[in-house]
Amino acid sequence: MIWGNRRHITPDAEKPADRREPYGRPLRLRVLGAIVGVATLSVALFAIPLAISMERLYHDDMAASLDRNATWIAAVAHEDVVRGGVVRVPLPRGVPSTLTVGFFATGGAKLSGEGPATSRIAADARDGHVHEGFEHDFLVVAAPFPSDKKLAGSVRVAVPYGVVRDRLYRAWLAMAGLAVVVIGLAAVFALRQSARLSAPLEHLTKSAQALGSGDFSIRAPRSDVREADAAGLALEATARRLGDVLDRERAFSVDVSHQLRTQLTGMLLGLESALHRHDADLSGAIRTAVERGERLQTTIEDLVRLTRGGHSSGLEPFDVGALVEEIGADRRAALAEAGRGLTVSVPDELPGVAASLAAVRQILHVLLDNAAIHGRGEIAVQVSDLGDGVAVEVSDQGPGVPEGTDVFARRAGDGHGIGLALARSLAEAEGGRLILRRACPPVFSLLLPAR
Repeated sequence: MIWGNRRHITPDAEKPADRREPYGRPLRLRVLGAIVGVATLSVALFAIPLAISMERLYHDDMAASLDRNATWIAAVAHEDVVRGGVVRVPLPRGVPSTLTVGFFATGGAKLSGEGPATSRIAADARDGHVHEGFEHDFLVVAAPFPSDKKLAGSVRVAVPYGVVRDRLYRAWLAMAGLAVVVIGLAAVFALRQSARLSAPLEHLTKSAQALGSGDFSIRAPRSDVREADAAGLALEATARRLGDVLDRERAFSVDVSHQLRTQLTGMLLGLESALHRHDADLSGAIRTAVERGERLQTTIEDLVRLTRGGHSSGLEPFDVGALVEEIGADRRAALAEAGRGLTVSVPDELPGVAASLAAVRQILHVLLDNAAIHGRGEIAVQVSDLGDGVAVEVSDQGPGVPEGTDVFARRAGDGHGIGLALARSLAEAEGGRLILRRACPPVFSLLLPAR
């Protein structure tokens, strides 16, 4: 049992990163809630003050109507109607019959007509002005009634406030229905907008998941949302770059394995040949194997350095002439055993090369291996100053390349062309070029930029 600090693991932390549930509400619900919420708030902020204003408007409108009717009745009514104790007052033509009309004394006591026995609002009209108020759930207006230039009382006109309330309720109901329609339209619009905004993001999520599964041919569908389309284009470009990088890494792995296998096979064949020959120089074979092993170790270190990013940017320029001399000295002994020679021509002054030393060394090894295996006669390496670059040419006296053959194409079936394909890719990665300048006898030219 191990004692020490214990870390609490939550259920979400136990899940793999790609299987955790996303946090937060979906975008569809967010957009829908936001638009419907704003629409509801806007309707409420508009409708509530409007409803209050409509209540006041209906009240004032009814009060103004009662005021006109009370003043009209007071102007046309006869004193004998007031004094005669008539219960039902005949109203002038045009006055609504639903009104409750009564004549009251200055003290507020009813003289004739309809209404309560006493009326506070009718009593208030003794000051000669029209008064308005509520009595017994009636909206009441009292207008003074003069007689022989003296104030004889007042005309009290009333209507049940339920009439005003019914009109107000009907208006409020219409407003509520209109508000429901507006919010419903906002919800429909919100659904359409949420689908329009979330659909591209959902497609991007699926494309990102496909990219994570290794599908580098993803194509995000286009929409009318500019930001989503930009993200889709960026994701497509990223997928293409990742696909290209992966293809290059796979090709590089194949090329590297070929290079290592070739050198290892040569070393093993040399040792096996020395073991099976009775007159073999074992010490010389072992010395040759050690030299080949050291070269193989150098090749491995160079390839590891290139895999980790040995690009020319930020590297110090080196003397390509010295590198060619070093490789030539290393190769002469092995070629001499095969009865072939190697000449190296390097000018006294050369500009520094803006490339990776490891990459250039591997390119030269590939070219010399190609000349040693497939070529004949003497091998020549010539270095030239091009002013803005350096050219390294490797040639031999062999039959060369058949017409119409692409020597830089990989042919996985027979294993040919892998080394030259690796050499060309390394040259291009360093900003240079590797070309077949002449097919017969073959001349390969490595062009490197000078710094």
